[in-house]
Amino acid sequence: MGASYTSNIADADVNGTFMGSHLKSPSDITGFPYFPTGTGSLLQKCLTKDIWEQCKDRRDKFGFTFKQCIFSGAKWTNSGVGVYAGSHDSYYAFAPFLDKIIESYHGHKPSDKHISSMDYNQLNCPSFPPDEDKMINSTRIRVARNLAAYPLGTAVTRQQRKEIEKLVTSALGEFEGDLKGKYFSLETMTEAEKKQLIADHFLFKGGDKYLESAGLERDWPEARGIFHNDAKTFLVWVNEEDQLRIISMQKGSDILQVFKRLADAANKIESKAKFANDEHFGYVSTCPTNMGTGLRASVHINLPKLMKAKDLHQSIADKYHVQIRGIHGEHTETDDGVFDISNLRRLGRNEVQLVQDMYDGVKAMIRAEKSL
Repeated sequence: MGASYTSNIADADVNGTFMGSHLKSPSDITGFPYFPTGTGSLLQKCLTKDIWEQCKDRRDKFGFTFKQCIFSGAKWTNSGVGVYAGSHDSYYAFAPFLDKIIESYHGHKPSDKHISSMDYNQLNCPSFPPDEDKMINSTRIRVARNLAAYPLGTAVTRQQRKEIEKLVTSALGEFEGDLKGKYFSLETMTEAEKKQLIADHFLFKGGDKYLESAGLERDWPEARGIFHNDAKTFLVWVNEEDQLRIISMQKGSDILQVFKRLADAANKIESKAKFANDEHFGYVSTCPTNMGTGLRASVHINLPKLMKAKDLHQSIADKYHVQIRGIHGEHTETDDGVFDISNLRRLGRNEVQLVQDMYDGVKAMIRAEKSL
């Protein structure tokens, strides 16, 4: 704890702990966390001294501690969120803190309910006419899911992680028709399979410092893998950040077809392995920002004129609760005229409503592009 840490903190008391990459394990957090100037994480915003005193010695029913919950954002102070739960029970065991995080991010109060719905018949999204269809390169919808019978990836044992993989792959092995495909284990895949998965942009890889510090990459790459259908329009990641990332995608603008495939597959998996869910939080995720639906519905769309009109496209985004980013992922700006447009909300509204947000936002942006 050298001078570089203390210089930021005028009022640091002797019982505090300075946050930063020098921290080796959760037990290094011995007093109220002090963050360097400029830290902007949800952890730093929501963790007050009062909450620290209430939660510092708490554990959830699997033994996952409050200090483990905040360790990733304590070590890596440039995190956006910095908080990972250990189980469904963490959200109740650490309620003074995690309720504040959830309300701050989602606007979802402790008394609010979340009702899930994957009923694609309720989706109102007529096909795009040909001139609009050709503006849309691709459509992708994913959900994060975790199994009710286990703690989250941050707290599972090695044996439990293997059980999860076995349960999920046996469900996937029964898929037929459009969903039929193959599971590729990260441990046993051949070099040729690995190259192909990288070329298809399907492969997830280890070495993420935020996930590592949350305990999500223990025993890597054991009991982790990727399933995709033969048509390469459906994908499941097993035991990455969440135990399941279920992904449906295809070229073009057929949002209904993409959502229907996702809903059918998720329902089939859940008939074999129940997902963690309750009426307050909806589906439970490792990161609080994914709680509720765990859904991200997006299209890649060419809007070259609108891209130059920043105030206009941002006002449309705000109105329809969508997020605009570059096509190379989070935090990327773009100047090639291609936007990634996705739903902003996750919790307090169901999956159908969020896909509807995205569809309505895309239609509004296309209207604006044509008017410019």
